[in-house]
Amino acid sequence: MSQTGERPASLAYPWFVVAILMVAYVFSFVDRQILNLLVGPIRADLGISDTQMSLLMGFSFAIFYTILGIPLARIADAKSRRGLIVAGIVVWSAMTALCGLAKHYWQLLLFRIGVGVGEAALSPAAYSMIADYFPPERRSTAMSVYSMGIFLGSGIAFLVGGLVVQYSVAQGTVLLPLLGEIRPWQMVFLILGASGIVFSFAFLLVREPKRQGVVDGQDSLPFSEVVSYLWANRRAVLSHNVGFAMMAMCSYGTTAWIPTYFIRSHGWTAAEIGVVLGLQVVVFACAGIIIGGRIADRWTRQGRSDAAMRVGVLSGIVTMIGGATYLLAPNGTVAAVALVVPVFALAMPFGAAPAALQEIVPNRMRGQTTAVYLFMTNMIGLGIGPTAIAVFTDYVFSDDSMLRWSMLIVASISLTGSMAILLSGMKPYRAMHARLHAG
Repeated sequence: MSQTGERPASLAYPWFVVAILMVAYVFSFVDRQILNLLVGPIRADLGISDTQMSLLMGFSFAIFYTILGIPLARIADAKSRRGLIVAGIVVWSAMTALCGLAKHYWQLLLFRIGVGVGEAALSPAAYSMIADYFPPERRSTAMSVYSMGIFLGSGIAFLVGGLVVQYSVAQGTVLLPLLGEIRPWQMVFLILGASGIVFSFAFLLVREPKRQGVVDGQDSLPFSEVVSYLWANRRAVLSHNVGFAMMAMCSYGTTAWIPTYFIRSHGWTAAEIGVVLGLQVVVFACAGIIIGGRIADRWTRQGRSDAAMRVGVLSGIVTMIGGATYLLAPNGTVAAVALVVPVFALAMPFGAAPAALQEIVPNRMRGQTTAVYLFMTNMIGLGIGPTAIAVFTDYVFSDDSMLRWSMLIVASISLTGSMAILLSGMKPYRAMHARLHAG
């Protein structure tokens, strides 16, 4: 493929690019999710509550991740997407390293905001690049492979986090030159930050794809024009965005508290649940997102343009059954076995969902449209999900042992809302898809 290049007949190089982008996503989710296994040591060192901890997990990260995602996506629609991604990796990796130097809650909160700022550059640019490298009938699978980074990163975070907690009990603080005393949970942030900066050099092997369906020299559309287009098709767009955002609320919310649930309700150690959950996420969530993408591609080839919405509804039904089973399980072993079902099912739509957006907007709107989708998904999913569960535990039940009921209530509300919204949006989505492709 040439530097300016056209879509190649062979997809070998595009799949190589997807692999590089997926590893970047893995790094971003390790940095993002590592806190979920470090609730105990961070609460102990900083003297904070579940609600304060949830703000570190979700809202502090999500608010700037989502707001800055829109202007960064406009850059992705007009300038070098590869360059934008590299800048984002450097910023979020540096901020992750600074989390390892935090001595107070407000410092950690500030640096978590910085992580969100850097990570906002990745997905809009990555989805846009993948859409230009692959034909429509292969995009859901390609984007599912990229999105597999969510679950590989989360699984690695749980595995590493569990080992860090185990190490902290045995070793205590570490004395480093220039930095002084470093707690083990701080050490993991320093290592992750340095690793991310080194990885950014891999993008020297990535070439910017030619934008498909675009007149040469055409600049990105103003955001106001993008908003006008989306508002004119608001029933389809809002049903898609809000429906999957409600599903993300269940995913982010429960995942943030699953380790603590096993520790409080079943007496497991952080290391034990870290290994079990990490392996489940790496194996079953990755399988779920690939199978979900394959199902969506198959339904698309059969002429069902609303395939992603259908996958979302299927995911919601299976997750509700499996979620209730593991949260109400009589012991930890039964809970761990039952957890496989929602881990698999919740992953299914999150490659197909962004792929579906690429099919209903013109090329020069793809990055900004994806940023709007990520705004909804992360503000509702990541910003509200973990904190909603913590609020139920701290202020409704006022009892740490009631965490399982907080998780069950929030998950049930979010999944029911998600399925209802996705079902209502299928017909408008099909109509929007038909109008664009007819034009």
